[in-house]
Amino acid sequence: MARKKKKNGGGGGSPAWMVTYSDMVTLLLTFFVLLLSMADINQIKFTKAIGSLRGALGVLDSKEYEDVLPLDLMAQQNNLNESLQRVYQNIKNRIDNLEVNENIKLVKDRGAVVLRLNDSLLFDSGETALKPRAAPLLREVAQLVRPLHLDMRVEGHTDNVPVSRPGISNWDISIERAVSVVKFLTSRDLLPPSRLSAAGYGDQRPLVRNDSPENRAKNRRVDFYLEQDEHYREQLPYLIDSREQYPF
Repeated sequence: MARKKKKNGGGGGSPAWMVTYSDMVTLLLTFFVLLLSMADINQIKFTKAIGSLRGALGVLDSKEYEDVLPLDLMAQQNNLNESLQRVYQNIKNRIDNLEVNENIKLVKDRGAVVLRLNDSLLFDSGETALKPRAAPLLREVAQLVRPLHLDMRVEGHTDNVPVSRPGISNWDISIERAVSVVKFLTSRDLLPPSRLSAAGYGDQRPLVRNDSPENRAKNRRVDFYLEQDEHYREQLPYLIDSREQYPF
């Protein structure tokens, strides 16, 4: 009786699906390397993130992550803090000397010096046109800012109560108010347009929770953010960049 011949098993080697999978992984790796090569990495934030990751993995004490910062970047960070403090003190002294309206609050926020006004000082409820009595107040703001070598971003903020007018949102109110302020300052030649920008955030950046009439009143405001000029921002990339703050 004749024996049946055994079928050829096809030899050794990786399964066919493994070759396709390897190609896919290689392509993904190449893609992400390409993205990384084109990315604009914030060196200080990236270094701090690496330090925090090392701390989480037990390679480095998480409290010592600042030690991994290059000395030149640490020096820049210290210079920024000192510069911010000098700007803050300079404006505070001018407010005291000029006896500026007590409703103009001076605060530090997100690494910048901010002049903060409640919206009721400039606008009627739900309106975007400036009150007539807002003019002297904005002139005082311009008088404070004009001698400083700083750009100013005007930010509009609202509470979370929906606007009663159809087709109008809190986003619209906030940005239109900021633009109204910028138009006033430029049309009266109080500040050059090159130093000004406008942004609106609606109810997305409250100071406090919108859980009472008093708190909602605090959140309805116009902030005047004073920032270093563009050349200084290029040297210190972790400064606030108004181009990254726009909501749309």
